[in-house]
Amino acid sequence: MIESVDLNAQERAGRAFPVSWDQFHRDCRALTWRLNEVGPFAAVIAITRGGLVPAAIVARELGVRVIDTVCIASYEHDRQGELQVLKGVSDSTKALGGGTGKGLLIVDDLVDTGATARLVREMLPDAHFATVYAKPKGRPLVDTFITEVSQDTWIFFPWDLALTFQPPMKDGAG
Repeated sequence: MIESVDLNAQERAGRAFPVSWDQFHRDCRALTWRLNEVGPFAAVIAITRGGLVPAAIVARELGVRVIDTVCIASYEHDRQGELQVLKGVSDSTKALGGGTGKGLLIVDDLVDTGATARLVREMLPDAHFATVYAKPKGRPLVDTFITEVSQDTWIFFPWDLALTFQPPMKDGAG
């Protein structure tokens, strides 16, 4: 169970880590370089929604044509709540991994507290789990990642950002 906290995740985060589309694409390709040494994989499973973009990039680069999703809700905008499995991995994809996930690749954008990763690991214990970014609490649950950030860092993904004017730092902008 995830603890309920009065502050939302963004307010609790002491550090902001904005990621551009270019940087995210580079990080996904770097993740793929590492995964290329571990595979081959029969299928890629994206943890939605954050894992959709990196899974598409990784699947393309690895030449994997079978892509599935496991849909788990844990955040409502910027508040973390109870985990809900909205859609499990399809039976045909599970069969490719012998029911345990062997030879399957699970991809997500980030492992934070590890709650989602733990749930998906229970579904497919032998799958290879990869994330682009990892925080210390969740890092032990993933097999491959690219960048570790502190637990109090809030990552702003490119699909959550818009270009806006920023005042000069001398005027109090951080």
